[in-house]
Amino acid sequence: MKLLLLGATGRTGKLVLKKALNKGYQVNCLSRKSNRIPKSEGVTIFEGIPNNEDDLNRAISGCDYIISVLNISRKSDFPWASLRTPKTYLSDVLTKLVPIAKEHNIKRISICSAWGVAETKNDIPKWFKWFINNSNIGVAYKDHERQEKILSNSDVDWTIVRPVGLTNSKREERIRETFDNKPKPSILISRKSVANHLLESLEKDALIKKKVVISKE
Repeated sequence: MKLLLLGATGRTGKLVLKKALNKGYQVNCLSRKSNRIPKSEGVTIFEGIPNNEDDLNRAISGCDYIISVLNISRKSDFPWASLRTPKTYLSDVLTKLVPIAKEHNIKRISICSAWGVAETKNDIPKWFKWFINNSNIGVAYKDHERQEKILSNSDVDWTIVRPVGLTNSKREERIRETFDNKPKPSILISRKSVANHLLESLEKDALIKKKVVISKE
């Protein structure tokens, strides 16, 4: 099985890469900073940018699945920090990726979005909704919504994973899947658990064309 991983240099992406290799996947990684991806057996590194069609076509060759953990990047974790990436980076990537994935007969695209995107904004705590409405955190949420629409309107098989607040815990966690706010999610989940769920979603038929909020039990 071969996987195209977008966002392999991020905090969650690194865990997806490690878990994918442990599960026996061959992994193609596309990154503008290829030197930040450790060379390892089973990994093929392509230097380029995910919103470039030529780079995507090179990196997707021979792949069966795609996972994207791309995000709108800020220069720090400070909510009002200036952006590193364009405001429409995620939706620009999906606009190019979906038709290319179809041409290459990709079996599944799973993307990491966020709890609080689209209709789930009504389910999040009021204090967090305030940050989305009043800081640069909201830029990412708006573009997550745009990329979700692009994927939802496509005719490829997809899964949209919306994790709650992320932690760096290394403990094993049981994952709660929430649809339409039932059962109500907890407010935290580890990046490790998100990575595990994204990989499991690739071959979980029950999640085809589903948007799922995930949190720890």
